Amino acid sequence: MFDVLLQKTYRLLFSAQLVALLGTGLLTVALGLLAFELAGDKAGMVLGTALAIKMIAYVALAPVASAMISNLPRKQVLIAMDAVRAAIALLLPFVESIWQVYVMIFLLQAASATFTPTFQALIPDVLPKEADYTKALSVSRLAYELENLVSPVMAGLLLTVISFHGLFVGTAAGFVISAILVMAVSLPAAAQDSKGRGFIERVTRGSRIYLATPRLRGLLALNLTVSAVGAMVIVNTIVVVRVDFSGSESDFALALGAFGLGSVLAALLLPSLLERVRDRSVMLTAGFGMSVLLLVLGIATSAGKMVSWPILLITWLALGFAYAMTLTPSGRLLRRSVRAEDRSFIFAAQFTLSHACWLLTYPLAGWVGDHAGMNVAMIVLGMIGLIGIMVAGLVWPADDPAIIEHVHDDLPDDHPHIRDALLHGRGRRHRHVFVIDDEHRVWPTQG
Repeated sequence: MFDVLLQKTYRLLFSAQLVALLGTGLLTVALGLLAFELAGDKAGMVLGTALAIKMIAYVALAPVASAMISNLPRKQVLIAMDAVRAAIALLLPFVESIWQVYVMIFLLQAASATFTPTFQALIPDVLPKEADYTKALSVSRLAYELENLVSPVMAGLLLTVISFHGLFVGTAAGFVISAILVMAVSLPAAAQDSKGRGFIERVTRGSRIYLATPRLRGLLALNLTVSAVGAMVIVNTIVVVRVDFSGSESDFALALGAFGLGSVLAALLLPSLLERVRDRSVMLTAGFGMSVLLLVLGIATSAGKMVSWPILLITWLALGFAYAMTLTPSGRLLRRSVRAEDRSFIFAAQFTLSHACWLLTYPLAGWVGDHAGMNVAMIVLGMIGLIGIMVAGLVWPADDPAIIEHVHDDLPDDHPHIRDALLHGRGRRHRHVFVIDDEHRVWPTQG
């Protein structure tokens, strides 16, 4: 899997991603401590609001940002967004009220909503071979999980010699190093769209392509499954460990570590698995498995059958494995579903729509867990996960060929796209790799 890092351009970009992730991890710890300093026992409410602001920024701004920067050099955009994030991180230690924290978080996440889809859409151009791109997706997932493990340890070590305000400096340093690494790469030129589209069309283009493509409608349903199970783990693991098991802070870290380890194992296995098994089968099977597992755990605890601590760790390990199996191949679906010039729009649409699912499941996981108990939260979120899987199975056809034969009756006979097509009634029939674009605005349902 790691031979993809032998390619210099990707290696530098991956390094930029990794140091930015580590900086973001330090920011997470520092924000928690800052919230406690400003709000005391109301820190949880402050962090919950900050998380909601983050998701709102992601959902609202990603397609707008993609439309605004669509004709700008990607390298300069990435560097500029890293610079903005570094500047905001350096300003955070000086805030004196909670509303200022909210403003800073919104600005920081607005920059991330611009940086992340741009970065994700860039990688398929750097690694045009699907096998290499698949490895890159797994390496990226591995980086995310290792960051979850390493950043808290780094923060703990740093806090033994500096105040938590110094963590913001570490965050800024991560973004600065990321910008320097991006400066050092020579990026391939982005495919340009010569249509001269209006701003509103650019804002909505990614979502229109996404929702008109059956496999991507299936991916949207899978995003709901991933967010339901993920929200249960991220939001409620602390309560499950500390209250239901009377565990320590170390036990909480161990449970999250088990989930992360499962994701790491899946990332290592996926490149070879996807050479033999179709993406749809892997993603639907894994999503079904983790939804059922969470549902069964909730039913078992509702029946008074309290699981043991080792069983909980094994369950969280399995959930992490299935979570990564469901989530990681999504980049492959996006890559094969659009033309190169529309890639930035479709990655922005995925960023927006997937985070809209998290915006639903994050508060739901907390509210149900608080008002009805962890067992009910597991059942509710497990059921939502299963609903997502059933919808995905219905809207994503099992037979999902890349090349589709279809008829054009909406183009003039001299249109360049159908110049070599055969006459068929009032239109012309031909076959090619099919994606939604200006000549193909709906998915063919027959022939």
